[in-house]
Amino acid sequence: MDSGAMTKGNAAFAAGNYSDAVRHFTDGINSSPNNHVLYSNRSAAYAGLNKFSEAISDAQKTVELRPVWSKGYSRLAAAHMGRHNYDDAVSSYKRASARSSASPPVVDSVPQLNLLKINNEDYEEEEEEDKSIVVSAHNAPIVSSYNDKIRPLLDTIDRLRHLKVMQEGIQLPTIVVVGDQSSGKSSVLESLAGISLPRGQGICTRVPLIMRLQNHPNPNPEIFLEFNGKTVPTDEENISDAISLATEEIAGKGKGISNKPLTLVVKKNGVPDLTMVDLPGITRVPVHGQPDDIYEQISKIIMEFITPEESIILNVLSAGIDFSICESIRMSQKVDKTGQRTLAVVTKADKSPEGLLEKVTADDVSIGLGYVCVRNRIGDESYEEARAEEARLFDTHRHLSKINKSIVGIPVLAERLVKIQATIIVKCLPGIVTKINEKLSANVEELNKLPKHLTSVSEAMTTFMYILGCAKESLRKILIRGEFDEYPDEKEMHGTARVFEMLNKYSKELQSATDANGSKKFLLDELKVLEETKAIGLPNFLPKAAFLTLLQNKVKSISTIPSDFVENLWGYVENVVVSVLLRHSVNYPQLVSSTRRAAKKLIAKMKQRSFDYVNDIVEMEKLTDYTCNPEYTASWSKLMAHQDNFKKAVKSPNSNSCIGSGVLATTNVDHLYELREDTVQEAFDVKMRMMAYWEIVLRRMVDNMALHLLFNVQKLVNKDVEMEIVNEVIGPKGNGLENILEESPSVAGRRHKLKNSIELLRESKDVVANIMDMITDKFDY
Repeated sequence: MDSGAMTKGNAAFAAGNYSDAVRHFTDGINSSPNNHVLYSNRSAAYAGLNKFSEAISDAQKTVELRPVWSKGYSRLAAAHMGRHNYDDAVSSYKRASARSSASPPVVDSVPQLNLLKINNEDYEEEEEEDKSIVVSAHNAPIVSSYNDKIRPLLDTIDRLRHLKVMQEGIQLPTIVVVGDQSSGKSSVLESLAGISLPRGQGICTRVPLIMRLQNHPNPNPEIFLEFNGKTVPTDEENISDAISLATEEIAGKGKGISNKPLTLVVKKNGVPDLTMVDLPGITRVPVHGQPDDIYEQISKIIMEFITPEESIILNVLSAGIDFSICESIRMSQKVDKTGQRTLAVVTKADKSPEGLLEKVTADDVSIGLGYVCVRNRIGDESYEEARAEEARLFDTHRHLSKINKSIVGIPVLAERLVKIQATIIVKCLPGIVTKINEKLSANVEELNKLPKHLTSVSEAMTTFMYILGCAKESLRKILIRGEFDEYPDEKEMHGTARVFEMLNKYSKELQSATDANGSKKFLLDELKVLEETKAIGLPNFLPKAAFLTLLQNKVKSISTIPSDFVENLWGYVENVVVSVLLRHSVNYPQLVSSTRRAAKKLIAKMKQRSFDYVNDIVEMEKLTDYTCNPEYTASWSKLMAHQDNFKKAVKSPNSNSCIGSGVLATTNVDHLYELREDTVQEAFDVKMRMMAYWEIVLRRMVDNMALHLLFNVQKLVNKDVEMEIVNEVIGPKGNGLENILEESPSVAGRRHKLKNSIELLRESKDVVANIMDMITDKFDY
């Protein structure tokens, strides 16, 4: 055996390069024609390319070479599945299971495949077997008998669709019928349903038409329409007019379209058990009465229906057109690039028979589920006559008779659709069950999180006090304890940190502030004040008025900084308080407005209180010079220690002498050279005293402000905010709580929507539970 070919083939297969895998496995088979593993692997590669006939051939060769190998039968079953030969697939899986008890996937596949089997009983004809199928096909119902296991599956999906579970974002398996205008779409559906649909020029299907067909033993058909919450019975003679009238009610008169569906239920003997959605035919050029964007509108509806993975696309193509440029093919390829969800119906085979075999065999447009060729009913032909003529056409026509009988005729299409439909339903049901349960749990959880709907004043009082208590606790965390677990990512709500930053900024602004009206030259302000405060008295005594005048000027120069700080700080506190109150009362609109109003009124009072306090502090500092802080004396003494250096510097102008450290290190005193020494020394003394005392003043203004704000913020949180809000909400007459009984429109709407959704999902859960139980109990093979 060529092990290199095997290795290369396996690598290509693992990478999804199935064409290369086939080539390498073929090289290996040419070298080792009796190696069953190479045939098995090439079968899998052919299946990956959707070449199921070749896959079946290789799988059969695998079984022939090694009959006891279970994987050969598994390969054969998988290939039959690809061709929708479910009976053969079941048989192969059973044979694989019999040869390998250690292969659970093989065993588990059998019940699911049996679920897809249709019980195609022999037609009741007395003629010989090899002719009976062709001769009797047009006399028998389209599908004479269906496995009773398929109808419950379809009923389940139809019930879920009727419950509108798709509005909950849960997609349902659906056969979606698309096609270009005049492709013969209506004729195909009429042949399947055995009824007449609206015909005419332009777009006949103006709304999504959900066709629910059900094989019915009663000779009298039951036909009715469901739309706009009502059911309208009709009959075979009037069904076309009834659909037209219902369409006008949904989409309006004229030629406009709507995405709102109309459901047609047909219970009739001989029809296949199918549910399909027929969509408006694709047209690019609007005719008179159609909107200019008719193509865009139709495209949007089609894409909405064919995009979900759960949808099977039934693409109706006219035999006379080039499939590769067909608009419906282009749309389906956008959402189903490999064609695994697309089945093509080729209509009007009798009109364009030449080359049709080559077109469906070549499959240039990747139709993964294959083709079915049909003949359209013509004129006043009955459905039985049309089927007889169709059978004769594909049996005797020199071109059409060459097409495999497994892909021609309405009966074949019906059987193929039923099997595909059952396959997709079985595949999707477990996922649907999971999605329903997840959506139901999420909605119940969300409903429980909504605020309780208040129905009495006592409930309103309890809720109000609870909200107020929660808000106060949040404010304690934010503004007092420095906890921010409720707002981990919102830095503006980290209260104590932001207040600390604001206080630090306030302190720095005070330290860096200078007297805008003062002189920038050293001691000039002091000399000026000393000159103006001279009085008759003993020499060498510092005038108190001089120090007070200098102090008042300095206090005045910084007097706006504390006021600005108060404005900013209480503005921040107001934002925090309002934000917290709104967060806790957001579901009660009347409470929201009341709490916001109360908070703003309270903060305004607190702010004014702080303004008054700040003004008092400033005025007190202007009033007199006093401190018992020993740091004043220590600081003044330290500064006066530089007096000798100062004297030397004054006596030696232009010498760049250093007086001392800090602010004195860069002081220029050249302008003091010609002044009297005692006057300059007196000014220096005043300056040093002011510098020492000013440190005490600034520290006092920061410390007092900090204590004042901490006290008032705690008072606001622990007491004032509750009293203010209670007075605002309850009112002087005590009847204000009645206002919060009115629920927010958004909350009321959300509550209503969630309740309806939960009711729908619970009913849907019961529906799918019944079918899952039936599958579990009944399908034991």
